[in-house]
Amino acid sequence: MSQSQEINPVELEAAASAIASVVSEVRKVVVGQHEIIQDALTGLVSGGHVLVEGVPGLGKTLLVKALARTVGGQFARIQFTPDLMPSDVTGHTLYDPSSGRFATRKGPIFAHFVIADEINRAPAKTQAALLEVMQEAQVTIEGEAHVLPQPFMVFATQNPIEHEGTYPLPDAQLDRFLLNARIDYPSADEELQLTRQVTTATVGDRLSVDVVAAVIDPLQVARLQALAARLVVDDNVLDYAVRLARGTRDNAALSRGAGPRASIALVRAARARALMAGRAFATPDDVKSVAPSVLRHRISVAPELEIEGRGADSVISDLLAQVQAPRL
Repeated sequence: MSQSQEINPVELEAAASAIASVVSEVRKVVVGQHEIIQDALTGLVSGGHVLVEGVPGLGKTLLVKALARTVGGQFARIQFTPDLMPSDVTGHTLYDPSSGRFATRKGPIFAHFVIADEINRAPAKTQAALLEVMQEAQVTIEGEAHVLPQPFMVFATQNPIEHEGTYPLPDAQLDRFLLNARIDYPSADEELQLTRQVTTATVGDRLSVDVVAAVIDPLQVARLQALAARLVVDDNVLDYAVRLARGTRDNAALSRGAGPRASIALVRAARARALMAGRAFATPDDVKSVAPSVLRHRISVAPELEIEGRGADSVISDLLAQVQAPRL
């Protein structure tokens, strides 16, 4: 069993309570969407970036705004377009005539929470600039490195249906996202509640996040992330995560399997889910619960299965059924 220093039960209870408070605040404006909220919190607690896929109008931006507000963090939204330049994201230097010096103007990426809206509409050069930011948590402007505020999270969105005028994300960049979350249409009851909420004494069709209160601060988020990293991961659970990732590589249903970063991501996300549940240890069920979001963007379905209408989630479901989970 791999174990760091013992977790204080009081510390664990306080962490679970703080996370529950964040969820409670987010739910004031986000109706339903339990899975996407869970994935967003998983990314926050594990310190990972999240790629959100869904058709327009399902509340992707609203979710990130609400989450940023609960932790009192800085929020920035970048609309990715074909003419977006790397400097539009990271910042640039410019000459200041009054001082006779070059000054650095930081871009919108300098925030705690950044939503990269329709990320696949930006050209490869701009996506490459974002890649350094996501991997290194720093920005290089004119040879000078600038460290980003912590915690730092990128929520990138893309429309899974419309592909005209888009630039597919390279595998190297996809691999930098801890999770690929799918946001789907709300249920009938949820849509009724959402419609009532938006149309009651509200001008326009936008929900405000003003009712969301800050319940933790960025320093507390950093502590939650450090605590999650200390949670116990039994060797059998670790082995299970590795077997799941490796099971994608010799799978006839896939033309591309997941790399070692998938094994790491499964463990990181499972520990986050354990902390969210108030446990000091990760279980095989934690690994199972995050497997679809961790693996779906790291694999490619074989062409013959795509013709049959099968997708990544279907293959992952089969994999979870085939790879035996340990009994603890």
